[in-house]
Amino acid sequence: MAGSTPGEMPFLEHLEELRWRLFKCAVAIAIGVIGAFSLLYTKRIDIVGILAQPIQPYLRQPLMVTHVGDLFDIVMNASITLGVIAASPVVVWQVWGFLSPALYGHEKKVVIPALVAAALLFLAGMALAFEYVLPVTLAFYASFESESVNTMQTVDGYMSFVTAMCLAFGAIFELPVVIALLSALGIVQPEYLSRFRRHAVVGCLIAAALITPGSDPTSLLLLTIPLYMLYEASITVSRFIARRRERRLAVEVA
Repeated sequence: MAGSTPGEMPFLEHLEELRWRLFKCAVAIAIGVIGAFSLLYTKRIDIVGILAQPIQPYLRQPLMVTHVGDLFDIVMNASITLGVIAASPVVVWQVWGFLSPALYGHEKKVVIPALVAAALLFLAGMALAFEYVLPVTLAFYASFESESVNTMQTVDGYMSFVTAMCLAFGAIFELPVVIALLSALGIVQPEYLSRFRRHAVVGCLIAAALITPGSDPTSLLLLTIPLYMLYEASITVSRFIARRRERRLAVEVA
């Protein structure tokens, strides 16, 4: 029994460290959610009014509430989202503090820029969806309305549509980061990506059609272009990382 103690202590210490870091993450998220809820509940930030701006030109009457808890659910979901975003620096710092001792020097140089790029690209994707794609999509759907039909838009349905579209664009904009990490690990090669450019064009077109179903050809094309630009950016990033990886391996061999 005594001989097993030294081998068990580091593992137990790691568990204790993980427990405290998770606790700090939970506290940071709780503070962020409470702070965001206080701002939204007191109407200092009208989250419903902000998210409803793109659809306002196409409404014949205000957004409808069909359940007594709809507005609370929206405010609560927005509070959780904003709280997690506000607490993300603390969460990332705690995760980094736990994982960094196990990483090599060149791996640390890749992880930090990847985390920053992932956050910026995710926000850029959400901004593009909210500022451009969402208004274009709403205009397309509104073109099918008829005077003989009384169209009523509900708050929960519209907010779910906005959230799904923004999150989808944020996730798609993570493509360069994913490719960069796979290239750093040697799983993906830039030559492989370059060989499938034609397939990427078709894939981007299909992805654009799935994200904005029913869009007109012009909107579909304007959405496909930034998606393909992300693919080209991924190839450039992959080439840069592959060259650095080859130089590092050459130095290690020498």
